[in-house]
Amino acid sequence: MNNQYLPLFLASCFFFISLSQTSSNTSSQHHCLPDQSAHLLQLRQEFDGVTCDTHSGEVIGLDLTNNQLNGPLKSNSSLFNLRYLQKLNLALNNFSSSATIPSEFGQLVRLMHLNLSYSFLHGRIPSKISWLSNLASLDLSFSYFEYFLRELYLGDVNISSSLPQSLANLSSLTSLSLSGCNLQGEFPLNIFLLPNIQSIDLSYNYKLVGFLPKFRFRSSLKKLHLRATNLFGEFPNPMDNLGSLNVLDPSKTNLFRELPNSISNLNLLIFNLSYNNFHGQLPFTLGNLKSLNYLNLDSSNFSGAIPPSIGNLSQLTHLFLVYNNFHEAQNELQTLDLSNNKIEGKIPKWFWNVGKETLGYQNLSFNLLSKFEHPPVVLPWKNMYLLDLSSNMLQESFPIPPFNSLVLSIRNNHFQGNLPETFINGCSLRTLDLNHNQIEGKIPRSLVKCQMLEVLNLGNNKLNNAFPFWLESLPELKILVLRVNGFHGPIWDPCINFGFSKLHVIDLSHNNFSGKLPSEYFQNWCAILKVTSNNKSHPGYMGDDSNYYKDSMTIVNKGVELELVKILTIFTAIDLSDNRFYGQIPDSVGNLKGLIVLNLSCNKFMSHIPSSLGNIIALESLDLSQNSLFGEIPQQLTSLTFLEYLNLSQNQLFCPIPQGGQFLTFQSSSFEGNFGLCGFQLLKKCGNNEIATSKMRHESSLGEGFCWKVVVIGYACGLVIGFLTRHVVTSKRTDWLVRNFGVNLRR
Repeated sequence: MNNQYLPLFLASCFFFISLSQTSSNTSSQHHCLPDQSAHLLQLRQEFDGVTCDTHSGEVIGLDLTNNQLNGPLKSNSSLFNLRYLQKLNLALNNFSSSATIPSEFGQLVRLMHLNLSYSFLHGRIPSKISWLSNLASLDLSFSYFEYFLRELYLGDVNISSSLPQSLANLSSLTSLSLSGCNLQGEFPLNIFLLPNIQSIDLSYNYKLVGFLPKFRFRSSLKKLHLRATNLFGEFPNPMDNLGSLNVLDPSKTNLFRELPNSISNLNLLIFNLSYNNFHGQLPFTLGNLKSLNYLNLDSSNFSGAIPPSIGNLSQLTHLFLVYNNFHEAQNELQTLDLSNNKIEGKIPKWFWNVGKETLGYQNLSFNLLSKFEHPPVVLPWKNMYLLDLSSNMLQESFPIPPFNSLVLSIRNNHFQGNLPETFINGCSLRTLDLNHNQIEGKIPRSLVKCQMLEVLNLGNNKLNNAFPFWLESLPELKILVLRVNGFHGPIWDPCINFGFSKLHVIDLSHNNFSGKLPSEYFQNWCAILKVTSNNKSHPGYMGDDSNYYKDSMTIVNKGVELELVKILTIFTAIDLSDNRFYGQIPDSVGNLKGLIVLNLSCNKFMSHIPSSLGNIIALESLDLSQNSLFGEIPQQLTSLTFLEYLNLSQNQLFCPIPQGGQFLTFQSSSFEGNFGLCGFQLLKKCGNNEIATSKMRHESSLGEGFCWKVVVIGYACGLVIGFLTRHVVTSKRTDWLVRNFGVNLRR
């Protein structure tokens, strides 16, 4: 044996240890299939110790330990036709005449245990060994393998021993993964100094001890995972030699007492310091890690202030700060944006002291925050113009906001209780977005003091109240969303001049509103009346003037519920669907020439479709479905050239469907459920009989309460007409009917 290979042999014997015994269904050594028996006959001079599956008869085990086998192990050997092998043991034989290890071992993809120890194989380990994804144990100890091993992955293999120093002789090694191997004893220091090593993963080896060395100049190391090991001491300082390192995870170790300032010399993308016992505060130089996108400081015992330079981490997407001892406030902090991270748990009590006098912008949206720790009665920030806590899991009662906020957004949480009656004169609130919470009770009337309010979104809560008519006195209100609540009663009061002069969007859908909409209802909605093509030539978004916040909302448009992450200033919509409105659809809706979305579906409107709808030249989506509308579809609707979505289904419409314009593009679903309609969209030809029948069907469906009146009126009219006819005929005074019918009836 050549002495130069001895260190590798010594290392190998410690690595590859079997994890389990052969499966219990392999007890029989018979029942082999004929074709596989033929393969065995070709190997009878060298093989025995065969195990076959008792059910299928497949060869699943072959133990040829110490069988005095000699000669080469060829790539075309019948051994590699036994594709169901789970256990193969060729140890203590002599294959020294083999040119190399056959790559055909990679075809035995069911192998769980492979033992080639003491078999005098030599050369490189073939890369196709990596195809053996079910392999639980591999023993290559005391064989003549060269030092060309580049990647060694033994994650979760139960080695249960220490590692020999000879492992550091694998000079070609670039990647070493030994996570969860139950390693024990001291880790060989020089492995960290291998010339080509780029990735080392030693995580979850709780009994592994050792130090980190002073790394070589321009080390190639890129990833270092040390989580949950018993490595201790200090991380080497300075760290200039680790300029290639971009993943560092020393969590749950004892490597640090204080985090050195030289950490800023690294080019880290991922930095996990969680569950350590640090002393002192975070270094201010942490903000120099400009490429950092993951920073975990959970349960690390940091104290003092959070350095303002966290705000420099523009690439940061994941930040974890819970369970530390940060206690000093940042008295000069003006902007704090930790949105779109995975910050979880409580908002800590020290947070209420951050930037009391200076903090104006605070965005914690799109995290996993669950509650406040010792929240104050009134949120403390005196100069807060934006507070965004939306899209978390907060379950508290509604917080009393700073009175000078311009924006307060806590949408998509679990806030409970009633809204506070604490809005005061001079309130500068511009946006109040509480959508998707569990807020109950009424809308506080003190909100009327917020005269700058432009967006009020209270949708998807548990509010229960009559329509808040006083909202019309908010002169800047542009967006009003009350959808999916328990509102009830009429939305029209003849004693109130219902204005909404700047309203662009109103969504009252999915409530219990009722009553009629009079013809003058929409006459004062000036903002929708005045939207013209000139406005559309330079569209902007709601909130563009603030440069820091864009309003958003959910609305049903063209039959689909859409999340508008930004709202165009020219977008206009009226959604009164899923309520109990009845009577006529007012003609005045046709004056809203800038309207884009109109949804009156799922109500009890009983009238003709107003032909004035043809005047809404900007209309793109019209839904009047599931009402009791009757008569013809107005021909004027074919002039709506922007109309992309039309739903008139489930009404009592009759006569031919108008042809032309966008009507040529609508499918049958737009008209189904109207038995009197005909046209090519419904594959139903139009004729006089069909039209007459549909009219009769409509008249007979108007209800029993109406039919008796028709009968009485018809009977009375018949008597009058009969009497008049008789009188004219008998007296031959044919001019009498002309002079007296409908004016005065004289004998």
